Amino acid sequence: MNSEVSLSYRDSGVDIDAGNELVERIKPAIKSTYRKGCIGSIGGFGGLFELPLDRYSHPLLVSGTDGVGTKLKLAIELEKYQTIGIDLVAMCANDIAVLGAEALFFLDYYATGKLSLDVAEQVITGIADGCRLAGCALIGGETAEMPGIYSEGDFDLAGFCVGIVEKDRVINGENIKAGNSLIALGSSGPHSNGYSLIRKVIEVSGVDLSQNCGDESLADALIRPTRIYVKNLLELTQQHPVLAMAHITGGGLTENIPRVLPDHLSAKINCSSWTISPVFEWLQQAGNIETSEMHRTFNCGVGMVLVVDDKHQQACVKKLIELGENAWVIGEIVDKEQSESVIFS
Repeated sequence: MNSEVSLSYRDSGVDIDAGNELVERIKPAIKSTYRKGCIGSIGGFGGLFELPLDRYSHPLLVSGTDGVGTKLKLAIELEKYQTIGIDLVAMCANDIAVLGAEALFFLDYYATGKLSLDVAEQVITGIADGCRLAGCALIGGETAEMPGIYSEGDFDLAGFCVGIVEKDRVINGENIKAGNSLIALGSSGPHSNGYSLIRKVIEVSGVDLSQNCGDESLADALIRPTRIYVKNLLELTQQHPVLAMAHITGGGLTENIPRVLPDHLSAKINCSSWTISPVFEWLQQAGNIETSEMHRTFNCGVGMVLVVDDKHQQACVKKLIELGENAWVIGEIVDKEQSESVIFS
């Protein structure tokens, strides 16, 4: 090597100036998420947030972390980056909401081979959009250029959400019993789960993603962001008792509902209580996917399942519909007679 050659970080593929410019570009979006409790501004070594202790007697912090999986690959292929950030917030904030938590703040991690300012700005603006929908503040994050780890054009996302809940109001499912009702909240599509199978179906079927799927294109149906239920669940649980909530993510209905049930109980799901949306119909037909595999891979149109006492069923459904949710009674809790924790009928 010529000893007179002076190398810079840019020569290795990392552009510090681009990173600084990104911070300046996203400051307005981040500022739009500020809520009571935010302290300081973006750019420090850590984000500060003052806990609302005036509203809580015995507060517990609730944390969640997640990504958006290989839905990222589809977003990159479609060059649709505006809403993938909403998915990121949703996957984390919906998880902590099932415990009855109020979402307080969010941090993101964005890693790429070579930073594209335009792409990163769209992604992080989407994260800010998701934070506003969840009612939490985007108080920090990290953008990393890692040439050699990621191919040019590729990137990955991770998110971290922290919330708060009163200790004696944690929703933990301990009082669930046979006869309780199951209430479903409609999803906006596949959300951010099962996309390795979705991409395989696209590959095997050779489908044109611009074709119609219901009243939109198949591409739009598949990239539609995850619905964020946080604010509506918080309002519901402040007015009506809810025994448990299950976020229907990876593992679908089959794997997620049992996570909130006592071992001696099962969830009996009435499959005729809702109509499968066109995107799930297409997936099953194009991939020749068995119904049991659909139930354990996708949400199949159900983004959340709530367990409530039968006497509160109608009031809860009515309130959820008033809040703008597509809500219906999807089944009931029964005594477990065999090994199945979820019974589809």
